[in-house]
Amino acid sequence: MNLLKVFSRFAFRKRKPEPLAKESAFEKRICELVGYKVNRIGFFREAFTLKTSSKNTEHHNYERLEFLGDAVLGSIVSCYLYDAYPDANEGFLTQMKSKAVNRKNLNAIGESLRLRQLLLNNDGSITLSENISGNLVEALIGAIYLDIGYERCNDVVLKQILTKDAMLRLENKIISYKGLLLELAQKNKLHVRFDTQEEQLPKQQTQFRCVVYLGDDSIGVAGASSKKKAEEKAANRAYYAVQKRKDIHNAKGQDISP
Repeated sequence: MNLLKVFSRFAFRKRKPEPLAKESAFEKRICELVGYKVNRIGFFREAFTLKTSSKNTEHHNYERLEFLGDAVLGSIVSCYLYDAYPDANEGFLTQMKSKAVNRKNLNAIGESLRLRQLLLNNDGSITLSENISGNLVEALIGAIYLDIGYERCNDVVLKQILTKDAMLRLENKIISYKGLLLELAQKNKLHVRFDTQEEQLPKQQTQFRCVVYLGDDSIGVAGASSKKKAEEKAANRAYYAVQKRKDIHNAKGQDISP
């Protein structure tokens, strides 16, 4: 058999271009995610494009849409809470909004939606932020807003992303024990302070150790890789220690101050 014919059979066999197949799969997944047929897929490509060290600025990354989506999400949540809780005061509404849009909750939403799997240029060479999932939620909302406008975006967010049922479940959820502890201390006129020190561990590892004091008494101790995490963990333990002390002293009709 002529070798040229054999070579031609393999060299010129028609194949579906891989980039086209990936593009089609990406668009299908986005439509499933948002629950409608998207009009301009380019916004969503931008929403799932990471920032690179390249000086080529021809293609935007998700950061601009994250900025826009943050504002749109804040408005959607605020309006929903205002209507859903007609008798609630400003303090309650502010707390509920904080629970809904805080980074921890958005990260959880992004993970449940598996948004990191949609990243278009995640080849392993780019270090992902620990908040990338939450950032992508906001970028996605920014893309939806640009694609279909505010009113329809509002409906998509409350049905597909941050649902009404999910916000209802946040009502009794504690997001920040540090904030809760300080609020409890203020209400009961208690003096609570945080003492956080940086510690050097073996193998050049750094840890932060936080001690929470009620007056001169240590009521919560914790260590973590960051100051914020150490204080939150210590506040968690301190909060329940104060609550326990409060319950005991209330039963005896005493003050809970140390």
